[in-house]
Amino acid sequence: MKVLLIKDVKGLGKTGEIKDVKDGYGQNFLIGKGMAKLATDAVTRQHAAGERKKAANEAEEISELKELATKLDKLEIVITKKLGANGHLFGAVTKDEVAHALQEQHNIEIDKKHINTKKAIKTIGEHDLDFKLGHALHATLHVDVVGE
Repeated sequence: MKVLLIKDVKGLGKTGEIKDVKDGYGQNFLIGKGMAKLATDAVTRQHAAGERKKAANEAEEISELKELATKLDKLEIVITKKLGANGHLFGAVTKDEVAHALQEQHNIEIDKKHINTKKAIKTIGEHDLDFKLGHALHATLHVDVVGE
């Protein structure tokens, strides 16, 4: 009996593989527990179409992220923070403030989870922030912190 694996099965194979198994194992365990489907022509065609669609969506997403990365590499944002009596910032520049400034100044909406701060920005001046966009794509945004 040929089955198309819907989930990874330890000792048998990974999702999307077609395996030849014994009838009882395939019918009672794999199909019964929802780990596989009977590998008919219709099921395999449907699975292949789904994989093609998924690959096309991923390629489109990667191209959009590359475009965003090149945009971010060229941009600069200015963040104004209050200064204390000694000229130091009250607290640090947060990821929320960076995301909000990017939205306000350049109309680019980005999730704060993508901002990678190795160390907190606690001084006025120019800083570079790294953005992890996904699919192993990174961008660097230039941030200028000024006091008021």
